[in-house]
Amino acid sequence: MLKYSPRLKGSARQLRQKNLTDSERALWRRLRGKQLANIQFYRQKPIGDYIVDFYAPQAKLVIEIDGSQHFEERHAEKDKKRDEYLSSLGLMVLRFDSRQALRETEGVLDVVYRTIQERLSQTNPP
Repeated sequence: MLKYSPRLKGSARQLRQKNLTDSERALWRRLRGKQLANIQFYRQKPIGDYIVDFYAPQAKLVIEIDGSQHFEERHAEKDKKRDEYLSSLGLMVLRFDSRQALRETEGVLDVVYRTIQERLSQTNPP
């Protein structure tokens, strides 16, 4: 189990209950309940000092849905630092912009599915 800052627990719970964006909701409908590759996903999961949008522990995969503010320089730098930290834990981070997640959900899911298959084949060779 990955460690997280206890101060994030309440924030993560609030995000799960109230603040799902339309693009996150569209993706969550297809990830929840092990619908994709029979993999369990969690949403708004605290990891370290961060809350990630979606997390699949078996595949060691994080999915982030980025709004337009993430294209600003200061947000991009924060995202880079965050991704480096998550990578140091052995996690792979996939980032999609909110428009992709909302309008190209099938394409996003295809990338996620292929990534899961690759990650699992690396940890469980035939």
